[in-house]
Amino acid sequence: MPLDHPASRHDQALRAQVAQLNATLRHHSATDVLRAAFDAVPDLALVSSFGAESVALLHLTAMVNRDVPVLFIDTEMLFAETLVYQQEVAERLGLRDLRIIRGDAIRNLDPDGTLHQRDTDACCALRKTQPLQVALQQQGGWITGRKRFQSGQRADLEFFEVEAGTTRIKVNPLAYWQPGDVADYIAENRLPRHPMVAQGYPSIGCAPCTSPVTAGEDPRAGRWRNSDKDECGIHFLNGKAIRTGAPS
Repeated sequence: MPLDHPASRHDQALRAQVAQLNATLRHHSATDVLRAAFDAVPDLALVSSFGAESVALLHLTAMVNRDVPVLFIDTEMLFAETLVYQQEVAERLGLRDLRIIRGDAIRNLDPDGTLHQRDTDACCALRKTQPLQVALQQQGGWITGRKRFQSGQRADLEFFEVEAGTTRIKVNPLAYWQPGDVADYIAENRLPRHPMVAQGYPSIGCAPCTSPVTAGEDPRAGRWRNSDKDECGIHFLNGKAIRTGAPS
């Protein structure tokens, strides 16, 4: 594509905007990042799994803007505890625009709910990735809870980034938080914890593909245990779903 093509110019401008935001906010707080994001990114949404650590980012965002659209993907395979927790947290934080997202093709492509036993990537795409991409089509950007320490693929994560293959901006307000920061924030603000955390689930996804974690294991060891799968596919690197050991 020629550099003077309108799409190319727009991409360059978007990347320049992201670089400027990261440079300006490098040493600022998550709250400052959120305020700047709402000023700079039109039609911004927050995507939340209402999982083990989600309440921290939900609380931070609610303090800045309770009207932000909060997209919650119901894969129809979540733990019952997650569904109850989602309702309780949304009500407690006063979230005014909670949107429950479900896939339209699940009944046709996985009628008996066994796709995850044969192809976990396809199951995640059907129940999570594709429905989210449809929901995000009207958004100029989205807020995530990703952090640098979570995996090697996230080690260079910045506050702002251009989502691969799109014109959307991804905002990562907690990018520089350390492992204990989330727990400290939740405790200091007396926020409700997901009930399964106390049962040994530091990372919580769909019920068939999430197991408890023992002492000394990586917090995400219980996700897709005994496989090289590390992400559901919502987050991409160079246009490819992130996997443990995936080429960069």
